[in-house]
Amino acid sequence: MADPATYRPRAGEIPTSPGVYRFRDEHGRVVYVGKAKNLRARLSSYFQDVANLHQRTRTMVTTAASVEWTVVGTEVEALTLEYTWIKEFDPRFNVKYRDDKSYPYLAVTLGERFPRAQVMRGKKRPGTRYFGPYGQAWAIRETLDLLLRVFPVRTCSPGVFRRAEQSGRPCLLGYIDKCSAPCVGRVDEDEHRAIAEDFCAFMAGDTARFVRRLEERMRDAAAATEYEQAARLRDDIDALRRATEKNAVVLTDGTDADVFALAGDELEAAVQVFHVRGGRIRGQRGWIVEKVEDLSDAELVEHLLQQVYGAAEELDAAPPEGPTGDDGAVPPRHGRGAGRADQQVVPREVLVPVLPPDPDQVATWLRGLRGSRVDVRVPQRGDKRELAATVRNNAEHALVLHRTRRAGDLTTRSRALSEIREALDLGSAPLRIECYDISTTQGTNQVASMVVFEDGAARKGEYRHFAIRGADGDGARDDTEAMHEVITRRFRRYLVERAGSPDPDALAGDAVTGDSDGDVDGAADGAAGAGAGASVPRPTSGEVGPELPERRSRFAYPPNLVVVDGGPPQVAAAQRALTELGVQDVALCGLAKRLEEVWLPDDPYPVILPRSSEGLYLMQRIRDEAHRFAITYHRSKRGKGMTVSVLDGVAGLGPTRQTALLKHFGSVKRLRAATAEEIAEVKGVGERTARAVVEALAGDAGTPAGMLGP
Repeated sequence: MADPATYRPRAGEIPTSPGVYRFRDEHGRVVYVGKAKNLRARLSSYFQDVANLHQRTRTMVTTAASVEWTVVGTEVEALTLEYTWIKEFDPRFNVKYRDDKSYPYLAVTLGERFPRAQVMRGKKRPGTRYFGPYGQAWAIRETLDLLLRVFPVRTCSPGVFRRAEQSGRPCLLGYIDKCSAPCVGRVDEDEHRAIAEDFCAFMAGDTARFVRRLEERMRDAAAATEYEQAARLRDDIDALRRATEKNAVVLTDGTDADVFALAGDELEAAVQVFHVRGGRIRGQRGWIVEKVEDLSDAELVEHLLQQVYGAAEELDAAPPEGPTGDDGAVPPRHGRGAGRADQQVVPREVLVPVLPPDPDQVATWLRGLRGSRVDVRVPQRGDKRELAATVRNNAEHALVLHRTRRAGDLTTRSRALSEIREALDLGSAPLRIECYDISTTQGTNQVASMVVFEDGAARKGEYRHFAIRGADGDGARDDTEAMHEVITRRFRRYLVERAGSPDPDALAGDAVTGDSDGDVDGAADGAAGAGAGASVPRPTSGEVGPELPERRSRFAYPPNLVVVDGGPPQVAAAQRALTELGVQDVALCGLAKRLEEVWLPDDPYPVILPRSSEGLYLMQRIRDEAHRFAITYHRSKRGKGMTVSVLDGVAGLGPTRQTALLKHFGSVKRLRAATAEEIAEVKGVGERTARAVVEALAGDAGTPAGMLGP
C-alpha cells in the first residue's frame, strides 16, 4: 500500500475553484472520482493522518498512487463531469447502483423507418422510446394487445417484416386488423409513423384526447346509421379504458413525478422508485448499492439521480442506432422520442427521501435535461408523503429479499480469496484473477479464452478471445505451445501499454472478440526486454485538462493471479512465457481437471485444497467459465469455417458487399451471368472490384451454388 504523503500535491498547487478529481493507482487505473466546490479544501481532507480517516477512505488513499483534478466553471458542470468519469472508468471505490432485476420495458423504436413496439430489457438504445419499467413482461404484452385495436403499430421482427414484404402477404396481425401492415403498403411510412407517435402519446399519459376522439367518431357513425362501425369504435373505447385502468390512480391532481426511497445500513442499501405519470403509477424500478465509499444518505441520493437521469442525457447525445433505410442511411429521428431528453424521462417533480447536498445545483442540471422547471424536494404531507412511505416499504422489502438471497455471499467470496492466498503463499489476496483455456478439434480452429474475476466476481466486460496462430501461422503444435503463445501475447501487450507504446493501434489484433488477430512482435520487443523491473512512468499528481477522459487500454492492468487450465506442462509453458517477458510480479498456478489439483511452477507436488474449500470452489468456477467461453468461441469459428464462399477471397469485398450483390441479383446463378459493368452498378462496388468478382466466379464455375454464401 502507498503512503498518501508520497503523492500529496502542495496545497498552493490546488485551486480553490469547483472541479472534479480522480485518484489513480500505481498502474494508472482510476480508483475514485469525486467533485468539490473547493478543490483545495476537499483534497486536503484526504491527506490528513490516515488513522483519522474512515476505513473505506483510508483504503482508497493507500491504494492510490496519484491524484489529478480538472477545474470547471460551475458546480453543475462538475456534476456532469463527475458522472461522465464514473461511467467511463467504473472506479472501484465509487458506489455503483446495480439493478436488483432486469426490468422489461415497452419500447417503440422510433429510430427505425417503420417503428416497432416490443418488449425490451437491458441497456437502453438511442432512437427508442421506453415506457415502464413493468414488473412482468406479460403485463406489457397484455396492454399492447389491447392497444393494437386502436393503434395498429408494427410489432413483428425484421425477419418477419422482410418476408411479408417479399411475398406481398401480411402476417396474421395484419389480417385481423391489429397491424396497419406497412410491409405490404396498406399505409405509407408517414402514416405508420403517425400511428406510432399517437401510441407513444397515449402511453405517455395523454389518454383523454384519444378517448374523446373515438367517442366523437362513434356518435357520428351512429348518427349515420353505420351501426357496425359504431360498435367497433365502442369496443376500441372499451379497450383504451381497460388499458388505462391497469394503472391505479394514486395522485388525483395528475402529477408527473418520480418518487424515490432509500433503506439500508452502513454496508449496503436498497433504492426503489415509482414512476408516476398523470397521477398513475406507470412503472417501478429498484437498485442495490454496496457502500464502498463513506457517503451520507444525501450524497447517495445525489449519485442516484446522476445515474438515473444521466443515462437520459447520454441517449439524447448519442446518434440513433438500428436498421437503416433502403439507401443505407440512418433515417432521421422523429416525434417525441427524438431530440432532447423529453419530459417523460425527467418529470416535473423528483421526490426524494432526503435532499442532496446542493439541491439547487441538481435542480439546475435536471432543468437543463427537461427543458423546463424541475422541483427536487422531500414530500411533507398528503398523498405524496403516503406514496413515499409506500415506496420506502418496497425498498425495505427489497433489501430483506436481497440479504436473504445473498446471505453470506460477500463473506464467502472473501473467505475464498483468503484461502487461495494462504494455499498459494501469496503476499495478499488475489483481487484480480485471470484464467486461460485452450479449445481445438484435432488441431483445427485453435482458440483460447481469457476470463477475469475481480473480488471473486466475474467481470464479463473484460473477457477476451484469442485465435491461435502458431510459429508458422498454421496453429500451434499442441496445447502447451498454444498456452505459451497466449500468455506471451497477453503480457507483451500489457508491458507495451504500461510503457506507453507510441503506436497502440499496431496491437489492436492481439486479443479479439471475433476471429482475426494481428501481431505485435516489433512493437513489443523493447518493452518485453525491459522486463517487469523496467522504468515505467509513475502516475503524478496535478491538474489535467477538461477534455473527456481517455479510454484505458484492454491489457493495461495486470492480474494478481493467473490460472491456466491444465497441469504441469501447461503451467511450465505459461511460466516460460512470463520469464521470457521478464514479468515477475504475477503469481501463476494451474488447475488440473482429473483430481482438481493445483500446480505451481517448478513444484513437483501439487497443492491439494479440501473438497469443501471455498477457495477450490471459486477456482473451479473460474476454470469452468474459461472453458465455456473458449468452447463458445470455438464453435462459432468452426461454424463460420463450414460456410465458405468463393467471394471471400476477393479483395475489397467484405460480408456487407457480398450481401448487397446477392440481394441485387437475387441468386448466385444470376450473379455468375452478370457482366462487370452490371456488377459495378451495385452501390458500394467499384469497377475494379466488379472485375475481380467476375474473375473469381469464372475461375470457380464448378463450385456448387450452395457453397456461395453471403
